[in-house]
Amino acid sequence: MAIPWERALNRALLSGSAASVLSTAALAARGRSESGSAPAPINAVSHWYWGDRATRVDQTRIKYTVPGYLTHHAMSIFWAVVFEKVFAGRSRRKPVSVAAARAATAAMACFVDYEMTPRRFTPGFEHRLSKMSLLLVYAAFAAGLALTDLARSTAISRRIDKFIPDRAA
Repeated sequence: MAIPWERALNRALLSGSAASVLSTAALAARGRSESGSAPAPINAVSHWYWGDRATRVDQTRIKYTVPGYLTHHAMSIFWAVVFEKVFAGRSRRKPVSVAAARAATAAMACFVDYEMTPRRFTPGFEHRLSKMSLLLVYAAFAAGLALTDLARSTAISRRIDKFIPDRAA
């Protein structure tokens, strides 16, 4: 059952933002670990605007870091909308189902990012991180989607429980 586009976008603003924040944290941590520069993989995303020079900038720079983060954030919301449209209506209460659907979304994003996208529009952080780190970044992205959905399910459950009388009473 497909949900309306407006609802998918509204849901994706939150889940995509959470996925963006967690995956950006993973980018920064892996960048610091592998190249000694937390902003380097985030800056690399701005190669969309500034070309290959952006993939070599190690310091936090407004010119590279801000557009890099904003682009990553926008793409995270885009993939969250895809997730909402493809997986809406499926079980959201079972943690295994939640995790599998989010992992599938992250895998689809990774495949499109690196196999179907022209080099000029790849994420860019592949220039600064190992493949293992890329896996961790996409896993963090999936975790952001999953945590948001699990939080929604818990919040909805609490609201519903207020209106359902306790059967033991």
